[in-house]
Amino acid sequence: RALAHGADQVDLLTSPAARGAAALLPGVTRVHTFSAAWCDPRTTSFDRDDVADLIRRLSRESYDAAVIFTSFHQSPLPTAMVCRMAGIPHVVGTSDDYPGALLDVRHRRLAVGDDGGTHGGGHEVEAGLRLAEAAGYALPPQDDGRLRLTPATHETSASAEPYVVVHPGASVPARAIPDALADRLPVALGRSGWDVVVTGGLSDRAPAHDVGAVSYRNLIGATTISQLAEVLRRASAVVVGNTGAAHLAAAVGTPVVSLFSPVVPVERWRPWGVPTVVLGDQSAPCAGSRARTCPVPGHPCLTSVSVEDVVQAVATLAGSPASEAGVRCAC
Repeated sequence: RALAHGADQVDLLTSPAARGAAALLPGVTRVHTFSAAWCDPRTTSFDRDDVADLIRRLSRESYDAAVIFTSFHQSPLPTAMVCRMAGIPHVVGTSDDYPGALLDVRHRRLAVGDDGGTHGGGHEVEAGLRLAEAAGYALPPQDDGRLRLTPATHETSASAEPYVVVHPGASVPARAIPDALADRLPVALGRSGWDVVVTGGLSDRAPAHDVGAVSYRNLIGATTISQLAEVLRRASAVVVGNTGAAHLAAAVGTPVVSLFSPVVPVERWRPWGVPTVVLGDQSAPCAGSRARTCPVPGHPCLTSVSVEDVVQAVATLAGSPASEAGVRCAC
């Protein structure tokens, strides 16, 4: 939105896996995709022909500028090299490494402690907004800087009653809700009075369900990303690990119970701009490891979280199902 406020057109280059989410962003004109070997973990080899094709594609568009947004542990320099080879005259990125002539504006993140935390750099949203400002683009007046999506119009099969979403899976296993806890959450939340909707991708595992226990609505693999956004928007709260659905919930304004594995810093990646309860031992031995699979036997950072902890966190954020229903009727 900041870039779109100061530019006639904003095209987004992202990974193929992020195409659906990218299409929901306000201010984006077109979406281009590319599997970058230097940042996409699903890309296992470097293909120079693919890179050459990307350079040709970017060159044909005659862009005036490129602003390269990276996570705190990624380098913008490979992408900056591609942009230079495509003839883009003005390239901006955040880099601790010396960029030579690859960047016209070399932005630096906050130093350790400047963001109130121990890791430095600030939240990823804040870091992204500061990069946009360094490139000469600010949010429009009255824009509060919260995450936003284009309005969804999809009908969903979620409950009409107040409900809680449980989203147990994650593409990075270390950040998913442990199976033993995920198996118990729908029943525990159901017994506390909530309708429960379970969401996830095609490859995600559905929570185990005891015969005769409280049932839940299973939407795993049954929604597009825009439909998932609508399911999350209508929920009273979302229980989720540190994965895309947590940030999608924040983008539609829904409170989040975040079961957060500290393999990346919570002050950088917690849900942004919505009421949130963070659960999980942030001082566990895996903290800051960036591990995709938990390096500590037993996954103690999240297995230390109990079902009762989650149920109480939902009550803290959303009250009781009865009170939630009353509020909805009053509105």
